[in-house]
Amino acid sequence: MSLEALNERVKSDLAYLNFGGPDWVRPLHHPDGHVYDAVIVGGGQSGLGIAFGLLRERVSNILVIDENTEGLEGPWETYARMVTLRTPKQLTSIDLGVPSLTFRSWWEAQVGAEGWEEVDKIPKGDWMNYLRWYRKVLQLPVINEVTLNEIEPTEDGIHRLHINGNGAPSDTLLARKVILATGIQGGGEWHVPAMISEKLPHSLYAHTSEKIDFEKLKGKKVAVLGGGASAYDNANFALSEGVGEAHVFVRRKEMPRINPIRQMEISGMIERFPALSDADKYAAIRHFFNHNQPPTNDTFNRASSWPGFNLHLGAPWLDVEATNDGAVVTTPQGTFTFDFLIISTGLLTDPGLRPELKLVESHIARWSDCYQAPEEIANPVLDAHPYLSPGFAFVSRDEEGKKLLHGLFAYNYSALISCGLAASALSGMRYGIPKIVASVADELFLDDRDQNLKDFFAYDLPEFTGEWPLKEVKS
Repeated sequence: MSLEALNERVKSDLAYLNFGGPDWVRPLHHPDGHVYDAVIVGGGQSGLGIAFGLLRERVSNILVIDENTEGLEGPWETYARMVTLRTPKQLTSIDLGVPSLTFRSWWEAQVGAEGWEEVDKIPKGDWMNYLRWYRKVLQLPVINEVTLNEIEPTEDGIHRLHINGNGAPSDTLLARKVILATGIQGGGEWHVPAMISEKLPHSLYAHTSEKIDFEKLKGKKVAVLGGGASAYDNANFALSEGVGEAHVFVRRKEMPRINPIRQMEISGMIERFPALSDADKYAAIRHFFNHNQPPTNDTFNRASSWPGFNLHLGAPWLDVEATNDGAVVTTPQGTFTFDFLIISTGLLTDPGLRPELKLVESHIARWSDCYQAPEEIANPVLDAHPYLSPGFAFVSRDEEGKKLLHGLFAYNYSALISCGLAASALSGMRYGIPKIVASVADELFLDDRDQNLKDFFAYDLPEFTGEWPLKEVKS
């Protein structure tokens, strides 16, 4: 099957599912302009999947905005420096149960079934190409180069989105529902330890999420701080770009070996996570954080095969200092000097860190507002996460905020404790996207509850046209 044939098969499959039926949501009019039923912030895999899900629910008055240029949404061709995805290739995601929309169908349409069998893990560049195809074949309403600066709730229950960028159609958009499908960093910000950011000039370090000029580092000596999979991805990438030495520093004395995600994928923990009590959710994610995610075997082997690769276990950074020779790093194992530091220390999650939420974040409930963890497992990093509904909606910590937060949803990494991996890992999206789509659609319906019920009770269009008794038929 060719890609053109697959495109026709997608159209046929969607026609059999009656995709594209008439909207049921009541249009909302506003003197300031068009009101979208939903604006999805983020045109990566999550945003695209949610847009498709809403269209399947016959909610088509939607818009997806993304700050990047078209084709560069998400991390795949910017700061993601892995060679392949870490997710097992057979797990489905944003196809939402439509076989012709799966990555496998897209792949086999180009290289055949045998080519699929030869794949170990999905190459990241091919995954990005699949997302580009997915957006195009579904004709999803995405506009690029649009940045959301601020969400302003209005008195009439609409959210005014203040935007800018080369692709912005105006200074503002109006939306009944706003879905933050903003990926890993969308719930807070990337984290650089204060010891580094306060003592070193930025010319000596960069977080893994930043653009790094590896051309200038050829033949140089770099250090990578962090023990997660991303640290080894960056070490491998640096060495493949000509860096002379890459030293990975891990505070643990042993490499993490267990990946809790693999257990969650087969045990029901991803799809059934919202059914757990708050105590169980908190304990489960605390355990998840304790284990961290180890590098895949191929990632580690790829990085460690370079002659310039060095691994330092049990080596937290105790101090850093800028000198004429570069950055001096002090560890329990001694002092090292590097030309550049790559910081792979993840992120911090807190709605208070998000500029677009500055008008409402004081009302957003955190986990610390709703659940007091036992002292032996309490963690301030977890406590700062927003406390979300099972449908990914923000919950207010006070009465005043209920109206302001109504219609705001977080489908990003900040949903981890409340909703599990459903929005935080590719393997969870097949379960999470239908939940948020249903939650948004339910809200839209209930917002117009009175009129919807009034129309139902008043409906009197005759359907049966027969008569009884039957009229006498003359012979």
